[in-house]
Amino acid sequence: MLDSIRWDTDLIRRYDQAGPRYTSYPTAVQFNDKIGSFDLLHALRSSRQASRPLSLYVHLPFCANACYYCNCHKVITKDRGRALPYLERLEKEIELIACHLGPDQIVEQLHFGGGTPTFLSHDELRRLMAHLRKHFHLQDDDHGDFGIEVDPREADWPTIGLLRELGFNRISIGVQDLDPDVQRAVNRMQTLEQTRAIIEAARTLQYRSLNIDLIYGLPLQTPERFAKTVAAIIELQPDRLSIFNYAHQPERFPAQRRINTADLPAPVDKLTMLQQSIEQLTDAGYRYIGMDHFALPDDELAMAQEDGTLQRNFQGYTTHGHCDLVGLGVSAITQVGDLYCQNSTDLAEYQRYLDQNQLPTARGLRCNEDDRIRRSVIQALLCDFELDFAEIERGYGIDFKDYFGEAWPMLEQMAEDGLVELTDTHLIVQPAGRLLVRAVCMLFDHYLPEQTGYSYSRVI
Repeated sequence: MLDSIRWDTDLIRRYDQAGPRYTSYPTAVQFNDKIGSFDLLHALRSSRQASRPLSLYVHLPFCANACYYCNCHKVITKDRGRALPYLERLEKEIELIACHLGPDQIVEQLHFGGGTPTFLSHDELRRLMAHLRKHFHLQDDDHGDFGIEVDPREADWPTIGLLRELGFNRISIGVQDLDPDVQRAVNRMQTLEQTRAIIEAARTLQYRSLNIDLIYGLPLQTPERFAKTVAAIIELQPDRLSIFNYAHQPERFPAQRRINTADLPAPVDKLTMLQQSIEQLTDAGYRYIGMDHFALPDDELAMAQEDGTLQRNFQGYTTHGHCDLVGLGVSAITQVGDLYCQNSTDLAEYQRYLDQNQLPTARGLRCNEDDRIRRSVIQALLCDFELDFAEIERGYGIDFKDYFGEAWPMLEQMAEDGLVELTDTHLIVQPAGRLLVRAVCMLFDHYLPEQTGYSYSRVI
């Protein structure tokens, strides 16, 4: 299963298409306004009765500067005073959610995302963590996975020390590219020295894991320039690396309109950047986990993939997929059992709901049996690169080949092309197909043919 991925240009050209990233199935595109706070409270009670462990995601949306490539839910402001009113509403949401959960439900995983979580002052971060600990049973022996996204331009040694003191043991750093010309083109000036200082602080303070994000396909990037960025990051030896494909969608993300389309690299150069990056990372000992993610062999993600326990949810690849995921903050998504729900993505509306002592649930979806079957198939492909038909048949009482009869001819074509190995009992994504695993998953997506007009990023 852990063979090296194999680069096949012809396969990539044939199967590189736009499609979902499958942090969930069904994806958030299917969410509708028929799901509300009553559905969430009912699901939380079921979680409490089953005493299921928890994963918390806290969205802190503020950024002092706009990075032009970014497609996150964020609020750009220089006014640090905007954090406190948001924090007060967030505390109200924490209280409203926590009273429907049990004290025996341990929070195994916590993640602060954004935006820029360190936009909050040290006192505000202390206050937020104290409120979370007061209302949730956070694992406090440093065995929990408590992570936070850090912008090196918004943090220093004292910040990293404070976060460690508050219980965080994982850190994720956005870098994207180290070339000054590229940084200017996307409005994110960040030196290697700033990034190195945060990493040295995290290592000194014994953070358990360090992740760095890079993006290929940004304006003014060339294969030669990006290779230098990757080489410099490899020298820093992060435990995990994510190398994302930049999707230029200015019609959806207004900040991207400030990027000069003429400066974007040609598709052939983007492919070369990805190919070179894979070679550099593989030579440095990193393993391809899937979906843009790489990890050192002794990282928990790599080990979980090796023993078949890796899972995927709205936080990406995880070893805590067995937990109910509770999202807190504007735009945050919750997954409890078969219920997905999302808070309002509008900051004013989010705060207005909470001022009225109401949960800000705006939309969501409840999975049916077909959704559950397809979710299991897609999860296995993304995490294990293989699928045992008998396991799905036993779990759901179906005949696999009959149930997915429409997908079978295309699966046979993929097998003929060398993307997958297909027999009557199993489907295995081959080394040449692993970069294209999203294309395999799309064959099992019931909703995809209906999603006309929605713009996805490309597989590669």
